[in-house]
Amino acid sequence: MEVKEVLKVKNPALFATHPDSLLSEAVIMMAENDIGSVVVMNDGKLVGMLTFREVLKVLAKRQTERRIGPTPPIAEILVSEAMETNPPTTDPAMDVDELRRLMINTHSRYVPVMDGDIMTAVISFHDVAKAVLEERNFENKLLKAYIKDWPAE
Repeated sequence: MEVKEVLKVKNPALFATHPDSLLSEAVIMMAENDIGSVVVMNDGKLVGMLTFREVLKVLAKRQTERRIGPTPPIAEILVSEAMETNPPTTDPAMDVDELRRLMINTHSRYVPVMDGDIMTAVISFHDVAKAVLEERNFENKLLKAYIKDWPAE
């Protein structure tokens, strides 16, 4: 199975923000849409990825810095301060097993799908797990039907 097959069954909605946007606005977007990531775009190009992991990291960093001395309020944090600037990416032709290895090796739950220089989607670990489960269930049904209809000798 390839990434493009997984994309056929997932929600095509894509949520994006700008690096100069407030982190709080991006978090609100994520919460309101029940999503775990937003892509960070600048001039139509992917420049980063923001997930709840990056949000938690920057908040923890700010809290630690506050103990040492004064820091700007959390409400002033920009997306560019929190985002992952070089996220791993995939392409539609990548094998799903290869994508799973990529996601595991890079600890990435969300991976942008690139078709050349154009980002077409974000694929999540959940999307991959769902597609693999559905494929296995379909294969299982076919095998059970084949065994049931096994010719008598």
